[in-house]
Parts: sequence; structure tokens; C-alpha cells
Amino acid sequence: MFQMIGNLQNQPYMEKYMRNQYRFLGLKTPDRKAQSKEIVTASKKWSIARVFSTITALYQRDEREYQYVAIDIAHVNVKRLTFSDIDRLTAYIQIKSWWDTVDSWRKTFGQFVRLHPEEKGRVFNLFYQHENFWMRRIAITLQLLEKETLDKELLTKAIEYDINTEEFFIQKAIGWSLRNYSKYNPEWVKTFIAAHKLSRLAVKEGGRYL
Repeated sequence: MFQMIGNLQNQPYMEKYMRNQYRFLGLKTPDRKAQSKEIVTASKKWSIARVFSTITALYQRDEREYQYVAIDIAHVNVKRLTFSDIDRLTAYIQIKSWWDTVDSWRKTFGQFVRLHPEEKGRVFNLFYQHENFWMRRIAITLQLLEKETLDKELLTKAIEYDINTEEFFIQKAIGWSLRNYSKYNPEWVKTFIAAHKLSRLAVKEGGRYL
């Protein structure tokens, strides 16, 4: 069974940073990646069934770092995944949910739509209008790293659906998505902000580079 060796000195600080919601081994990212490199690399030769069973097993561990390894395994195998596999992965977003794992999962879904742009609408609909706000956060940030390929209609739909949602992590996501896109298309973001009654947080974050 895959095990990592923790660092007791870091443990209390990492747990406090995450509001003591989860147990930690105390491994910062470089140490975690070094200890998990072998299993993450090996996973690229596994069957997809084994990839999923390993992700599930890692999610059952108490220590948060094992969830991070599960996400790393999913990400390095994204080129082998089908839309059906991506649909299955959404279940993990809703387990032990907090911004750290949710935003890490977003990278995997974002990479999938860049590899399969024809599937972007279907992937977006897995998250759009979902009852779980963490899922909707991904609807808003799904295209976070895209520039000329960003679908402005989908981004608009995601933001408008949650425009009055008071949840901090939703409003932060709205601002984050607009801020990133403003690096590429500032005029569109300026017009969007002017045309919508956004929260102060979303406006502050979204207009940071304008």
C-alpha cells in the first residue's frame, strides 16, 4: 500500500491554514511530489479501471495529501480519458470539498476541454446550474487558462447564473475568471463589468489588471 512519510513540524501549520478541517501529513508540495512521483508516473501505464480504483482508495485516506496525489494521478492520465471518465471524476469534487482540491480538479477538467474542444459544452453542462456550489465554481473557472479559445457565451452564462450568490468562493471565482481573461481581452471584460451588477468582490478582482 502506497504510503508517504510526513513532517510533524509542518503538520499543525498546514492544518490551521485549512481551518483544521482535514488531517495533514505535513508535506509541502515539493516533498509530496517527490514521494509520490513513482506512483504517479506508474499510473500512466495502468488500466483506466485501476486509475479510478486508486483515486477512490486515496480519497478514503484521512490525510489531505493523499487527495492531492489522487488528483495528480487523474491529471497525468487526462489524455487517456473519455467524456464518460470525466463525468465520473466530477463525483470527487463533491467529496471532502474545499478550495484546494476543487481548484486542483479544475485543472484536469480544463485540460480535457483544451484537448477536446468539441466536448467543451458537454463538460460545462456537468457543472452549470449544479446544486453544489463547488461544482458551479468550476463552471465559472473551467476556461481559466484559455485565451483566444475561451467561449464567452459559456463564461457569461456561468457568471450570470451565480451573479447574486453570496457565497464567497463563487464571487471570488467570478472575479478570478474575469481577471485572467482581461489579460487577453481587456475591452470585453470592461464592457462585461459595466453591463452587469456584480458584487464588490467580483469587480475588485475582475478589474485588477484593467
